Amino acid sequence: MPIVRLQITTPSDLTGGTLLGRNTKLIEKQFCMTQPNILFIMADQLRADHVGFGGNQIVQTPTLDGLAERGMVFDRAFVANPICMPNRSTIMTGRMPSIHGTRYNGIALDWRANTYVKALRKSGYRTSHIGKSHLQIMGVGRHQAAKEVDFSLPDEAVEAGLPDGWDEYERFTTYFKNEHVDLPEDFYGFERADFVVGHGDVCSGHYYHWLRDQGLQDPREYQGPDNALNSSPHWQHQVYQTRLPEALYPTTYVADKTINELATAAQDERPFFIHCSFPDPHHPFCPPGDYWHMYDPADMPLPKNFSQDHASSMPHIRSLIAKKGEPGTGDVDPWAPSEAQFKDALAAQYGMISLLDAQVGRVLAALEQSGKADDTIIVFSSDHGDMFGDHGLILKHCLHYEGCVRVPLVVAVRGKQASRSSSLVGSIDIAQTLLELTGTPEFYGMQGASFARLLDEPAHTTRRRVLIEEDERPNQFGQGSPSRIRTLITDEARISVYQGLQQGELYDLTTDSQENHNLWNHPDHQSVRLTMMSALNEEMMRLADDSPRPRFNA
Repeated sequence: MPIVRLQITTPSDLTGGTLLGRNTKLIEKQFCMTQPNILFIMADQLRADHVGFGGNQIVQTPTLDGLAERGMVFDRAFVANPICMPNRSTIMTGRMPSIHGTRYNGIALDWRANTYVKALRKSGYRTSHIGKSHLQIMGVGRHQAAKEVDFSLPDEAVEAGLPDGWDEYERFTTYFKNEHVDLPEDFYGFERADFVVGHGDVCSGHYYHWLRDQGLQDPREYQGPDNALNSSPHWQHQVYQTRLPEALYPTTYVADKTINELATAAQDERPFFIHCSFPDPHHPFCPPGDYWHMYDPADMPLPKNFSQDHASSMPHIRSLIAKKGEPGTGDVDPWAPSEAQFKDALAAQYGMISLLDAQVGRVLAALEQSGKADDTIIVFSSDHGDMFGDHGLILKHCLHYEGCVRVPLVVAVRGKQASRSSSLVGSIDIAQTLLELTGTPEFYGMQGASFARLLDEPAHTTRRRVLIEEDERPNQFGQGSPSRIRTLITDEARISVYQGLQQGELYDLTTDSQENHNLWNHPDHQSVRLTMMSALNEEMMRLADDSPRPRFNA
């Protein structure tokens, strides 16, 4: 009978109903079961309500809906940061972006950072990554960063002390070369990694080498809007039918490689952790084959607040609305689409989501065939969302509306009840939850709170508020400095504070769940604003870094 060391985290519910700290103790307990396997399925830029189990009545996601029916659905799951690299790094480390250092896209997660995958590997797990990682730079957009960063300066504030190239294993152009790309023996805890680098059909990585093995001498002749079979007349460079057939599309590749990895892992005596990470449905919205025709733009409904009055909204939001129908200057910048632009994009994205669902179905079928399903925890989530028409906007960056910051989250454990929980949880909590479920000790400096107890008690409260950070290099607000936002979400309200601006956002979620009415300056809500500001300050202080450990008292 194995002895499993469990680190139990007990939230401390202090004065005023505020979750400010936790008590942690280490115990030893005997179990008659082996450590469970984990299959973590990740989508990219998928909103919580763009799946059937999230309440969507149009998009077809039977596989994910079936998973939700036998797992625990967390309806109030929020990111620590609504941007790819920062939040993916938070999921890996259980630490806030301001602490682990990947504050915005373009800063690789420190090679020396501890991760829950390293902890699992140390405890005996076979660890594999397949698909989009984005823990390191993809190597695009340096010209944009140069507008804000003085690269001519000879030194950084902190000397990294790391070898050249340590942060370039996911560089997009690296895989255009013919030679094999050698990966380190330990990629943030993964023993093996197979990369898809990019979005939509414009992807590189090991996937690019595989495309050439399938007979595509130059895959770039099949990728992107210039090679598209069809495209939207309203947003051609981001909404199109890829020339790649379904069998060669990145989503299919990730499923194929995951299926192969499941078969190999099933023969290993060790428990496995497999990170199956799809680059879809992030834009460009370019589904292959029949998935392009699966949804008719004419049938796509507009969000109720698509044409809302933005009289009390932030200035940068009003400036976007004033340019309705004009796509952003960069491929990732938010903007305000026309009705036709929005409907074309939504129909195409729904096609991508249905394809993703079908490929997840293949992966789950392979898990069943492996004979390991009963011993495997399945997690499904996304790194962040997308405005997708809410408040008349699309995409992300400096927008902390629910469409961007709330994500789908399902955890399915055989033997646990299938249910739904409306308790607040965060991306920052996933690492500690998986460590607790596998009997793996935490490492010092983790900042989340395991929500494993919610799998048995859905109504239990593990946290009463979620802090969301966002730092961006561009000066999007016109205040003369890089953009910085701090947001706090509770069951009752959401507050967002902007560095350099007197105006912020305050929403009463009990009466305005769609966040249509900014109450920041409303005279009747100044006491709520003060209370939320105080809670935000307390949470920011609580999540200040207290790691690494001091060697001595002095």
